[in-house]
Amino acid sequence: MPECICLPNCPFFNDRMENMPTMAAVYKRRYCLGDNTSCARFMVFAALGRGKVPADLSPVDVESALKIIESAGKKDGS
Repeated sequence: MPECICLPNCPFFNDRMENMPTMAAVYKRRYCLGDNTSCARFMVFAALGRGKVPADLSPVDVESALKIIESAGKKDGS
């Protein structure tokens, strides 16, 4: 699996999040360098674009990602 296309600008991968999870290295291997389709950050990016990804969204916070995506759909009238 190729590296995530978001790596160069990803605050999580580049250690620029305020509250980095203690499991950050494990998450980076799994989501950033592995299967990014299950990464919460990538899910929001793919659905709504880079500007809609909260800076503090953790890769494992899929529940929040789904809420963000759902909320955006309601605002758009989808």
